[in-house]
Amino acid sequence: MSPFPYPIRTECPPGACVCDRDALLSEPDADLRVMRLTREEEKRLLHRLENLSSLDDLRRVQARMEEQLGIRLSIGTSPNEVRTLRGILILVHEQRGLCRKTRQNIPAAIKKSMEQRPEIAYALLNEDGLFGGL
Repeated sequence: MSPFPYPIRTECPPGACVCDRDALLSEPDADLRVMRLTREEEKRLLHRLENLSSLDDLRRVQARMEEQLGIRLSIGTSPNEVRTLRGILILVHEQRGLCRKTRQNIPAAIKKSMEQRPEIAYALLNEDGLFGGL
């Protein structure tokens, strides 16, 4: 394996994660963008997600995550009635090299931002057509 021209994420302790980092690194034609998400960069990303200003801001960050890291998010509402933030579903799609804890921390950071700025959640509900006439 050749050295990378940029820092890559260090491996998790054995048994702590199921990210398949080694298998990803051993594939010659693998998409290694997610390996750029070092622990320091992850902290910066989570801080950014915790401090979103609007739904447009969330969508911009979502697009950049996919473009730069290959991380895909699905954000929408549950098929049941939405009464709290629990009714908003945020799914980080599984991907080799993406740590299990990171997949849990990203939705938590977005929901924290929505708690601080409920207008983001309302805009998301409007986008889905749930508040059409209100």
